[in-house]
Amino acid sequence: MQHVPKDKFTQMTTESVPHLITRLAVPTIVSMLVTAMYSMADTFFVGRLSTQATAAVGISFSIMSVIQAVGYFFGHGSGNFISRKLGERDTDAAEHMAITGFVLALCGGAAITVLGELFLEPLCVLLGSTPTILDDAMTYLGIVLLGAPFMASSLVLNNQMRFQGNAVYAMYGIVSGVVLNIILTPVLIFACGLGIAGAAIGTVVSQFCSFCLLLYMDSRGNNIRLRITKLSINRRYIKEIVYGGSPSLSRQALASLATMLLNVAAGVYGDAAIAAMSIVTRLCFFIFSILLGFGQGFQPVCGFNYGAKLYGRVLQGFWFCIKAGIVLLGTFSILGIIFAPQLIAVFRHDPDVISVGTVALRFQLAVFPLNVFVTISNMMLQTIRKSGKAVLLASARQGLFFIPLILVLPQLWGLTGVEVTQAISDVLTFLLAVPLTASVIREMRRDMAALNIAANDRNATNQ
Repeated sequence: MQHVPKDKFTQMTTESVPHLITRLAVPTIVSMLVTAMYSMADTFFVGRLSTQATAAVGISFSIMSVIQAVGYFFGHGSGNFISRKLGERDTDAAEHMAITGFVLALCGGAAITVLGELFLEPLCVLLGSTPTILDDAMTYLGIVLLGAPFMASSLVLNNQMRFQGNAVYAMYGIVSGVVLNIILTPVLIFACGLGIAGAAIGTVVSQFCSFCLLLYMDSRGNNIRLRITKLSINRRYIKEIVYGGSPSLSRQALASLATMLLNVAAGVYGDAAIAAMSIVTRLCFFIFSILLGFGQGFQPVCGFNYGAKLYGRVLQGFWFCIKAGIVLLGTFSILGIIFAPQLIAVFRHDPDVISVGTVALRFQLAVFPLNVFVTISNMMLQTIRKSGKAVLLASARQGLFFIPLILVLPQLWGLTGVEVTQAISDVLTFLLAVPLTASVIREMRRDMAALNIAANDRNATNQ
């Protein structure tokens, strides 16, 4: 068994928890925000073309979620295992998992590319394309699918570095891709006259460049190196990926299905409704990225300390993230509610789009701070290998509750049902998260007490 460098282990298990999480969270928040800007940049620039083009990009968001599902499945699955093993000072197992998760994600992304290109037109129709946006949707999605292997494997590299406590390296790779995308997209759309195809090309080129830089960054510092000789596609590592990655897979896959059903429900009310809900989804994800970044700064701290049986530090980090997250999301939610029409108009200055989007955005932001407890709880459950509870909670917001609601509420309340579905789903998910998380917290406190009793007995014996 190889060992984790003492300075890294000591840092993760002795440094002030709030300071440690904040330091790890800042680059992760930056990474999450700029990742959200990939789709926001396309929506912003394509919005200058037409409402139909904006809706077409919105339709494609479901497939982007599927690609992310693959990346997060292997990235979180391998990353959770890596952080626990580093907490146990077992570097050899961490190295085997690192290359295994990376290769599997690359293959998974390639499979999405092949299947998506083979069934492109029926796929776009399934995602909710109306006849007026089908051509634009096929053009955009047909190009974006080519970047699936790079996007999925980039997410693995990003998460593996983050779970090792090296979020700054991950940030460099992600930020560079987004900056390039923001520069390339308007040039390709307007200067080169490529229209919506230019937005897709800019996204794929940027993702490839980000992938290459992340590979380079992975070889720097004290990151676990990717060595093909360590590839171990066997039951042990597959099982750990499934345990650690299933909550992320469930969450992202259901997000894709939820987006598809949302597009179908909104499509009844025209392309403007699809465009409006697409913009609202991106705005909420942008704000949500702040919470995700903060929570992901907590995950390596959680994994290291749980592996080292320092449960008190795990709980200290959990409650610190809850308090900080409520302040952050509460502030952004209030601002978003006040300036909702202006935010929607940034992307598409269409009165119908602004009208629908303003109502939907205000509904969602009114209950948005509840997602703090849900998200941080889910990340803790996932990291400490409470897979069943983590999968259930991850599936609730856009699966267990959202899917039945989006099928029923529009039938009862019309367009208002479309606009309010996510907000109601968020409230119900919070009510589910409280008892699930409380039981795990009680369990950790019992384990802490047992460890203290054992330590006291040893001290008494030695005396």
